Amino acid sequence: MDKPFILHMLTTAKNLSPFDVNMALDAGWVSAVPYINVEPSEVRGLVQDAIFSRSPKGLKRTAIFIGGRETKQAMDMLKLAKNAMVPPFEVSVFADPSGAFTTAAGMVAIVEKALMEKFDTTLEGKNILALGGTGPVGQAAAVIAAKAGANVRIIGRQLDKAERIAELCSEEFGGGDITITAGADADKGDYIKTADIVFATGAAGIQLLSPEQIAAAPQLKVAADVNAVPPSGIAGVDAFDNCKPIEDSPSGAVGIGALAIGNVKYQAQNRLLRKMLEADKPVYLNFEHAFEVARDFVRDNA
Repeated sequence: MDKPFILHMLTTAKNLSPFDVNMALDAGWVSAVPYINVEPSEVRGLVQDAIFSRSPKGLKRTAIFIGGRETKQAMDMLKLAKNAMVPPFEVSVFADPSGAFTTAAGMVAIVEKALMEKFDTTLEGKNILALGGTGPVGQAAAVIAAKAGANVRIIGRQLDKAERIAELCSEEFGGGDITITAGADADKGDYIKTADIVFATGAAGIQLLSPEQIAAAPQLKVAADVNAVPPSGIAGVDAFDNCKPIEDSPSGAVGIGALAIGNVKYQAQNRLLRKMLEADKPVYLNFEHAFEVARDFVRDNA
């Protein structure tokens, strides 16, 4: 009898996300086993318990998902998991803390599509403000966009924190091949004057861009908001909007709401979970792979 498909789901939080469990089972995993409050030092032992309990053939029906709340911690745990493998005893691993990697990938992919369809241009050379960008979604979106050639500035309430996060994104997640800058929320009125794109990635229920600031953005093209909880993160952008013109935008900017982004996020996460199911060889998946599949989905459904 074939062994069941088992996904071992690790999180540093006290609860595993029900969203991620539903996604795993809907993607075809038969069993999603939670491991909560996981310390990085425990990853090696958990991984090796998983890989040595099955034959190499049986391990094709085994994989590991890494959740949690922090981008760096999830990426570190992904590395720890990969380093714990003992070929041919090896399984696939997918990191997506708080769903941030697939959410960020979905947002950047749909913004990229909007730029091409509405303005006949790309992310290359565009000025992006990641408002509330010090969190996991903002970090991942900043790195993805910067790798695509954009000039990204992470905006936070505390400038010193924004600067630390920008450096982390540039050096650790970007490998030193990109340069992401930082700015204080108090100064976004100045930054918006030269912004082409805005990512609103802050906490739910907080407006990060006002009607007055939109009216003061002469070259704004696309504003994307991941917040589905009223009030919207960007004034005039509804959760259901998908490239809808933003009222009173002097540049004809379009808005992309949380549910439009969420649809692409859902597809990206589903495809990566299925990728682990179908892979002949182990794969190690993060925000870059999420962007690849999000781009594919957006292109295929243009």
